Amino acid sequence: MRFYEELNDFLPYDKRKVAFAVTWKGKRSIKDLIESLGVPHVEVDLILVNGVSVGFEYLVQNDDYISVYPVFEQFNIRNITRLRPEVLRNPTFVCDVHLRKLVKYLRLFGFDVLYDETWDDKDLAQIAAQQKRILLTRDRQLLMRKIVDRGLIVRNTSPQKQIVEILDRLDLWGMINPFSRCIMCNGTVIELHENSEEFQKDKKRIPPGVLSWCKVYYKCLNCGRIYWEGSHYEKLTKKIETIISQKPDK
Repeated sequence: MRFYEELNDFLPYDKRKVAFAVTWKGKRSIKDLIESLGVPHVEVDLILVNGVSVGFEYLVQNDDYISVYPVFEQFNIRNITRLRPEVLRNPTFVCDVHLRKLVKYLRLFGFDVLYDETWDDKDLAQIAAQQKRILLTRDRQLLMRKIVDRGLIVRNTSPQKQIVEILDRLDLWGMINPFSRCIMCNGTVIELHENSEEFQKDKKRIPPGVLSWCKVYYKCLNCGRIYWEGSHYEKLTKKIETIISQKPDK
């Protein structure tokens, strides 16, 4: 048996990037075997047994040679894999309580991300399954829940490195749409022009000093928060540029 690329992160050092023998008793599915070695099934996108693509339900046989590969979001392998019905092209996310800062970065870049500090592991798994969201977490046991079929372990601890990691692993660089979502509530943000009827309704909520120079505003359709391109906008723009500059060369 051998695991490839980042799946080796979950294995003991003596089993990384090498083929090794595995023993078991009775009938055992390949999904159960993989997770018994510490690798969450949602991190796997392709399993080859003796060169043939199989699904998680496959029962392991003596003398099988098993190759396990990570998620291939950058390539469409639908014709050979039996683990994913289709490649995600409009990814949405749900994050656990430990990724609060990553949530804000993802929303800043325009991605739909659900987050609530009161949700426990059961809640997160159900939301991911029911809404077909990618579950992001640093807890591998959470991703081993049976109902979770899409998820990733976030390797980095720094929020700025985490956002680069997610953008790169899921090949999302081309889907970045800054300031299109509310950082606070995840709602859609629209442009609010000074001469619009909507603006006249919300005008009293904007500081007079801002009204004296700003002509274009933005509003969250969910929570109603008003945004404008002030000093905070400039700081966020610099953060976005810094992160985009870290896009790896392919």
